Amino acid sequence: MASGSLLVNETDLKLLIRSEVEEERATATHKLCRSMDRMDMSDEERAAAQKVIAFLSRDAAELVRRALSVTLRASTLMPTEVALRLAADIDTIAIPMISQSPVFGDDDLIAIIRAGRTHAQIAVASRHGLNRDVAEVVASDAGIEAVRRLAANDNADFSERAMSIAVDRFGHDEETVATLANRHILPPSIVDRLVLVATEQVKQHLITRHKVPLEAAVRLSDFARERATLDLLDEAIRSQNVPEFVRTLHARRALNASLLLRAVARGQMALFEHGLSVLAQVPHHRAWLMIHDAGPLGLRAIYDRGGLPPRLFSAFRAAVDTWRNIQAEGAELDAEAFRQRMLERFMTQMNTLGRDDLDYLMDRLDMVPTRDHAYAARPRIAVA
Repeated sequence: MASGSLLVNETDLKLLIRSEVEEERATATHKLCRSMDRMDMSDEERAAAQKVIAFLSRDAAELVRRALSVTLRASTLMPTEVALRLAADIDTIAIPMISQSPVFGDDDLIAIIRAGRTHAQIAVASRHGLNRDVAEVVASDAGIEAVRRLAANDNADFSERAMSIAVDRFGHDEETVATLANRHILPPSIVDRLVLVATEQVKQHLITRHKVPLEAAVRLSDFARERATLDLLDEAIRSQNVPEFVRTLHARRALNASLLLRAVARGQMALFEHGLSVLAQVPHHRAWLMIHDAGPLGLRAIYDRGGLPPRLFSAFRAAVDTWRNIQAEGAELDAEAFRQRMLERFMTQMNTLGRDDLDYLMDRLDMVPTRDHAYAARPRIAVA
């Protein structure tokens, strides 16, 4: 390739080859690369230009390699093997190439993600038009900073599956949730999941932008709080501190019929007893007697006194009876096995509720954590 065909003078070429001053070589590199990238080349000239690029990429000076990377970061003239070598260089050289170079295939980008360099992962996640397969690997393998950047990249093919993976991994992180919520398009399933974990401000944004029915948003949010409460209850039971825990729930206005029904349906009778004691404003020993030893009217009396909804009394009655039956059998069951048996039997005994009440109950119980296997019993329920 003749130097006369390039928009660079002979002095620049001499500086490029002979100068010991890094800044001079970097300036000459920039001029030469910009000139080559703008030229219409024959195949022979293109091959010669790529040899020059390969030569420049081996320069010991960081300034020269950076000038090469920045100038040809969006050029198809860059040889793939040289682009990969620059992508493995220090961040100031690698990032421009990783974030924009069109010569990388999906396999190249996936390998960069899995190499584990944080800034390189972020650069991949920032790419315009990022392919679906690569986006999924970012969601599953990259660090939180890269996943946040992917969530902010509306030009990436960010699939529902990849979004679900991102929520699985980083749904606890407010910034990740907020960034996902601000995407222009979200699948309904992802909107539902984000409503569960979002702050109030982000939840309102989801409701407005993605047209989440307010009733559904409140229901999902209530469920998230209840499930978190029951998870905390496991810890409270281990510490033998249920009474104090129940008082805390009541002070937070979280001690409601939905929470108590889900608790007793999972065999957490202590919460139910102390909960009714607080709601009905009676001592715990009296609440215990009315629930367990006062005949068929005792439970109804304290239930009504506690202000719980009449429509759900038969469900509570079935749950308490199921708990007693399992206790009477005297089987040796660990906590998880007891919960599973409790749920299965309770669900099969729900044959006295009308359709509306059953639908309400299912809204509250269907999303019990999967380890309880509550879904398995649902088809066996008889509806009055």
